[in-house]
Amino acid sequence: MRILVLGGDGYLGWPTAMYLSARDHEVAVLDNFSKRAWELELNAQPLIPVSTLDHRVRTWQEVTGRQLASFVGDLCDYGFVRGVLRDFQPEAIVHFGEQPSAPFSMMDQYRCVMTQVNNISGTLNILWAMREHAPAAHLVKLGTMGEYGTPNIDIEEGFIEIEYKGRKDVLPYPKQAGSFYHLSKVHDSHNITFACKVWKLRSTDLHQGVVYGVATDESELDPRLATSFHYDEVFGTALNRFCVQAIAGIPLTVYGKGGQTRGFLNIRDTLRCVELSILNPPPAGEYRAFNQFTEMFSVLGLAEIVQHEARKLGFSVEINHLPNPRVEAEEHYYNPRHEKLLNLGLEPRLLSDVLVDSMLVTIRDHAHRIRREVIMPHVKWANASEAAVKACASVS
Repeated sequence: MRILVLGGDGYLGWPTAMYLSARDHEVAVLDNFSKRAWELELNAQPLIPVSTLDHRVRTWQEVTGRQLASFVGDLCDYGFVRGVLRDFQPEAIVHFGEQPSAPFSMMDQYRCVMTQVNNISGTLNILWAMREHAPAAHLVKLGTMGEYGTPNIDIEEGFIEIEYKGRKDVLPYPKQAGSFYHLSKVHDSHNITFACKVWKLRSTDLHQGVVYGVATDESELDPRLATSFHYDEVFGTALNRFCVQAIAGIPLTVYGKGGQTRGFLNIRDTLRCVELSILNPPPAGEYRAFNQFTEMFSVLGLAEIVQHEARKLGFSVEINHLPNPRVEAEEHYYNPRHEKLLNLGLEPRLLSDVLVDSMLVTIRDHAHRIRREVIMPHVKWANASEAAVKACASVS
């Protein structure tokens, strides 16, 4: 199958391209390297050195004998997108090509607007190019569980049956996004749904939880095939941050009470979910959503797990609670369903399988590259004037 991986230079895009190529698909990657530019801009380089895309593509051919085609350009450039789809004629498109960080989108006006313009217009360009040059292709789009927020009812997979005043309908599940980044994903979902309806396209929206892991079967073939690992406040995750802090002897920074609960999955399971989606496409005209995660943890629960597991390697670390820079419920009900990928054959890996032997050991081996100054949070969801208004309101 001809598969185009958008964002093919990224944390998930590059391992996905290798994974699919190793399974005899004809794979092309596309990227404009904007994420690397943002990393330099924010002084937030990955912990593990990452080769250029061109170097990794050549290494992949050297190590496996398999070829990966590559396209360099911007998804916001419609002429470029249309040309790639016309020339490559993909049967499936895996879309990781967006600005991926909630804190980045909350830093300032410029980065907020850029996030939404970049993400939404890029996806719209893909949809229009599919309509013109690849109407039978299957768009597998990276969404996020963050589109749903934390409602006080169970979270269904994309749609919910509603009964109101004696009538029933199946409607898109209500979205309560927690950042301008997450809102860009909500708008993507709406635009893709509409395009599938009116143009008879087909798409799978993977509402993904937090991904962890530093290696895949393919990246372990050669150090030059490594993917990125971030632990900074903008592009890192809480789990990555905790693991790095544990190795560096820095108290684990739990935001607020730490009751925030989210879904998590291993990077190898992410690759399998993409593959299962590609191999089981929806019919023309259908938009579907899969909730993609395997386990759930609270932030405090994650910190306690890392603290316990780090002791096995001889690292003793404390847990500190910081004022939460985000505006979010810190104690909440959270019960999302995630049966669809399991029904297609996903066999989940567990965090306990990789935390010590893979993640913590790898971080220990690169401990000399840890930069303490990028770990602590500086991006705040609420500005000072809003905080002052809340304080005045509470006094009155």
